[in-house]
Amino acid sequence: MNARPDALDHPAGDHAGGRSIARAGDALQPLSPVVLEERKLIHRNDSVRAQADAFRSLRTKLLALGQDRNLVILVAPVQPGCGGSFVARNLAAAFAFDESKTVLLVDCDALHPVQHASLGVDVAGGGVMDYLDGSVADLSAIQYDTGLPRLTLVPSGRPRETAGEYFSSSRMRMMVDSLRGTDAGRYVIIDSPPILNSPDARILSDLADLIVVVAGYGQAAVERIDEAAASFDPDKLAGVVFNNIY
Repeated sequence: MNARPDALDHPAGDHAGGRSIARAGDALQPLSPVVLEERKLIHRNDSVRAQADAFRSLRTKLLALGQDRNLVILVAPVQPGCGGSFVARNLAAAFAFDESKTVLLVDCDALHPVQHASLGVDVAGGGVMDYLDGSVADLSAIQYDTGLPRLTLVPSGRPRETAGEYFSSSRMRMMVDSLRGTDAGRYVIIDSPPILNSPDARILSDLADLIVVVAGYGQAAVERIDEAAASFDPDKLAGVVFNNIY
């Protein structure tokens, strides 16, 4: 797989201006195209048609590789600044376009979590790290409405310097299995820390069915991309997305 999702603006930046706030259990009104574009999110209107089609194409390729079964997909940037969170967020949005599918976006960048800010979600109820350390007992308490139909956010929670021991725990595996569920058409997108900065991406790859590596177009050297891709089981590696950064 070799895709190039164009930027809605600056894909490596994760800013959320003028956002409404959602808490776990709250239901938001659908977001307008203007707000979606402020949050660097694809939608169905012509103004971002090229970008939306790029993510739809990526979704279609992943579904073909996964043979239409429920999937856990790890989106892992080669290094900081590649726009991995942008790709993960918009890939999740592309899955949610399909009314027969539901998707959970799980932010596992414990040191630099961004998805809650980008999606305008108040994570006062905690997130992944709080669930894994036992501070939050109920998995449903860390699942937040995003204002995008069929797309739920599981934020990272309180930032942690190290997370590998949590990600390799049996509680993490049980959490991912529970999020995947058994209902048809359910997908989990994991937003990973950079591959070359820590072992966390490799640890998280054990939980994934497919892995998408994100390289900033013209930013990461070929040798660095090859080094990052070699961190993973080749049978799980779906390919590399070259993310345009302006």
